Amino acid sequence: MAIIKVWLDESEDECTSCGLCEGIAPEVFEVPDKMIVKEGVNFSDYEDEIREAAESCPTEVIKFEED
Repeated sequence: MAIIKVWLDESEDECTSCGLCEGIAPEVFEVPDKMIVKEGVNFSDYEDEIREAAESCPTEVIKFEED
């Protein structure tokens, strides 16, 4: 299954801007003030990193969708 969408879901908790996701997958995530998912990224190139970032996120706000 390929990852087709990645987003920040703060419906239950907020991003703490810890930078862990950016450290794991700087090609996908950026943390200027709050985590953002970079535009134009081919998520299938970074699936392992996206999964690791989502699993490592202390507030569990990184979500992704697979096809």
